[in-house]
Amino acid sequence: MNRRRLLQAAALSPAAARAAADPAISRIKITGLEIFRIPVNRRGDWLLVRLHTSAGISGIGEASHGRPEQDTVSLLGKYFEFLKGRGIFEAEPLRAEAEPGIAGLTQAGACALSGLEQCLWDIQGKAVGVPACDLFGGRLQTRLRNYANINRSTEERTPAGFARMAEAAVRAGFDAIKLAPFDDMPRLDAAGDVIERFTRLGIERAAAVRKAIGPDRDLLVDAHSHFDAERGLRLPARLEALNLFWLEEVTPPRPLHNLAAINRIAKMQTAGGESIYGARGFYPYIAAQAVDIVMPDVKYCGGMLELKKIAALAEGAGLQVAPHGPASPVGNVAAAHVCATMSNFLILEFSFGEVDWRADLIEPREELVKGYLNLSGRPGLGITLNEKLAGPHRISSERA
Repeated sequence: MNRRRLLQAAALSPAAARAAADPAISRIKITGLEIFRIPVNRRGDWLLVRLHTSAGISGIGEASHGRPEQDTVSLLGKYFEFLKGRGIFEAEPLRAEAEPGIAGLTQAGACALSGLEQCLWDIQGKAVGVPACDLFGGRLQTRLRNYANINRSTEERTPAGFARMAEAAVRAGFDAIKLAPFDDMPRLDAAGDVIERFTRLGIERAAAVRKAIGPDRDLLVDAHSHFDAERGLRLPARLEALNLFWLEEVTPPRPLHNLAAINRIAKMQTAGGESIYGARGFYPYIAAQAVDIVMPDVKYCGGMLELKKIAALAEGAGLQVAPHGPASPVGNVAAAHVCATMSNFLILEFSFGEVDWRADLIEPREELVKGYLNLSGRPGLGITLNEKLAGPHRISSERA
């Protein structure tokens, strides 16, 4: 390589620099798409995607929990048509192509875009021989703390049922536990005494979990936007005795001033933003001081690069980032690679107890040590799908 080419390569990102040094990498094209629907439980399946290339390198991503799911599947095919035959460094062109239609598609379009975008970063890392976190600035930490979300796995929705699942998470090594104790709340226009009865039940559930995990572990409560402004403003004081790590999404995100008002009076940290797409979506949320901790989801926010952009916005505002993500190991690893590069990373979500084969869905198998996820130095995301588990659930396969 001549001196001019060497200097040009040195000014690029690690992936682009390696591609400039090795023209064969720049010639790799996207050639195929596979979609897998992995059955989980009544709360939703896991929708995984895999892109193939002309060089035999494949990349995986997660597009779970977009609604309706069939729209996500259809849009994966549509966006693949844009990618087919293009190079592997097309994350921003893909976003530019997909984004205009996302606003009117609920989360289906965002999930489809995000899943394919994760695949591209996995492929890039494998092509140039570096872990994906190196493509986002390099890791600041290799061990990432996770909290156990027990909400999706707790079938007996009594205080005792939540407490038993919390105890199981503690036995598994987690020192931070989250539940959503108000999920069966009636509509906001229901009778006041009915809403109050379910509010008290939710507080009892959270109190039972606090008792089960003890005073020294962290307790997180997600209200899932079940409160109006009046009742939401009273909720933080009613939960103060539980010494929460955070209180999440008390009211709907619109209007933002309701969340901002709750944030001002709450003595515990507040968190939210799981359903917001893109840096542009997060800017008014952050500017309104709606929460102390922002929770972009790598499946909903536009993918790994958009997660990094949102983290930068939060950093500028002095806020921490705790990505939402109660889904499969694939999405968790994708988010973790970006989290490893954040100076303002706080904690990552882990969907605890949904299925007993979760760890085996990827190779090497998922491993958390005392609630911490350790990133390897393997190229790309550092994982592949376990074909024995995922293969029978392939619902679509397309090759150029």
